[in-house]
Amino acid sequence: MIILKNISDKLAISLSLACAIHCLFTPMLMLLLPSFAALQLDTEAFHYWMVIAVLPTSVYALTMGCKQHNRYRLILIGLFGLAILVLAVVLGEAFLGEFWEKTLTLIGAAVIAGSHLSNFRLCRTHQYCHKAINQTVT
Repeated sequence: MIILKNISDKLAISLSLACAIHCLFTPMLMLLLPSFAALQLDTEAFHYWMVIAVLPTSVYALTMGCKQHNRYRLILIGLFGLAILVLAVVLGEAFLGEFWEKTLTLIGAAVIAGSHLSNFRLCRTHQYCHKAINQTVT
């Protein structure tokens, strides 16, 4: 169970970083490598699929981590980041404009990645504390 939670934290961080990299570098790659346009990564469908992947992964990892280390503020921070990310996707470029859509997406991804990094570190510290306690007790 702990291994699955650690993997889900790492997956959520990776997905957040992939989202940020996509926002920042897709336009540049389209200019530098015109064949990259055939991958259709610049469509809104990519954003929807990323959010669909990030939501359950983040909620699971943060919930399981907070059960372990009891720092429930990380869930609130993670949910805030998810809300920003969902807001950017739902409102989209048509309503927000390209700049604000990318800005909100990057802020949301950074907040999510930060909450998962904190969660991962706290879980690892908590796990080591339990090992040390168990070793001294036995």
